[in-house]
Amino acid sequence: MFDIMIKNANLATPQGNMPKSGKAQGEILIQNNVDIGILDGKIAKIAPRGELGTPAQEVINARGRLVTPGLVDSHTHLVFGGFRQNELQMKLAGAQYLEILAAGGGILSTVKATRAASFDELCDKAEGFLNDMIDHGTTTTEVKSGYGLDFETELKQLEVVRKLNIHHDMDLVATFMGAHAVPTKFAGNADGYVNLLINEIIPKMADEGLAEFCDIFCEDSVFNVEQSRRILQAAKKHGFKLKIHADEIVDLGGAKLAAELGATSAEHLIAASDEGLQALAQSDTIAILLPATSFYLGKPYARARDMVNLGIPVAIASDFNPGSSPSFNMQLALTLAYIGYRLHPCEALTAATLNGACAIGLGETKGTIEVGKDADIVVWDCPDLDYLFYRFGNNQVYTVIKNGGVTYEID
Repeated sequence: MFDIMIKNANLATPQGNMPKSGKAQGEILIQNNVDIGILDGKIAKIAPRGELGTPAQEVINARGRLVTPGLVDSHTHLVFGGFRQNELQMKLAGAQYLEILAAGGGILSTVKATRAASFDELCDKAEGFLNDMIDHGTTTTEVKSGYGLDFETELKQLEVVRKLNIHHDMDLVATFMGAHAVPTKFAGNADGYVNLLINEIIPKMADEGLAEFCDIFCEDSVFNVEQSRRILQAAKKHGFKLKIHADEIVDLGGAKLAAELGATSAEHLIAASDEGLQALAQSDTIAILLPATSFYLGKPYARARDMVNLGIPVAIASDFNPGSSPSFNMQLALTLAYIGYRLHPCEALTAATLNGACAIGLGETKGTIEVGKDADIVVWDCPDLDYLFYRFGNNQVYTVIKNGGVTYEID
């Protein structure tokens, strides 16, 4: 007997355990009128309607609705103190991100609020976000630190991630991002902070064992390529897998650095050059693109179409954070990927499921609906992928199944 059976589903899913690129990114399985059996938190069987045979303790009749893997948000800054709603007027008046940062706003204002927040305050706030994310179809997410810029607060953020990963339905993957900005204490002395990270903070973080990845903001007026290389090489030496915020605002060479160091992912890439994209195409690095950030900041969209054509595996994520993308709604990110990136719905679905899972090291268990994979499934209140991408601004989730249990169901 199955624990749960989904009946009469219109299935759309990528397949496999490895990231998809080029033409293969858009080659997904679309099969109507299927039943899916779930047992012990895993997908146990998929068959044409009426052919599963074995009864189930709970039956969800999709009635011809679209069923996909749970969405994987592979880039967020979920744990933070305060908000930054006051900056929107500044941005609309023409202030650039680096100008706001130089004036003590941006990341530095969130650092101040995060340092001041207690562990319980950060945990309660992040838990509320996770509840809403699951309600909107996200079942797995990456979470970066980076709003501490000192060992104690970075550790506090990562301890919040650990607690939530244990006690919340959502699966979380932690990334240490102590190199998110240069703290005020080291103003004008970025190399001094780089040395602190390399000699003290990274080794101590490795000993704590709370993060799988290390990320860095390789950007003009933040960390240059050589500083970024030094930090990431130190992180790799201590066992971290690598991620890079690369070429978001200017083409600094972050994409090339990601390829050089064998980073799991290069993220943002709005300003990446032809040379940078060619380097990524010759590597195994996944491009994580963040369309909601471009939308919110009124910036150009990354060259997703070019990346797919070059054979770079593309993932889509929300970039949820208090300053440049205050939205965790992956449904919105999918629609923006369709409209802003010109990705076909099949390509974008792969980007937000299998490729996102691979970008955080979970391609073997997440990101597809296949026998043996974790039963992270969304039943959408729509008939097909085209409709899912066509509608925006409302939650189209009908039911979410997370690890084989129903976590959200509309009345």
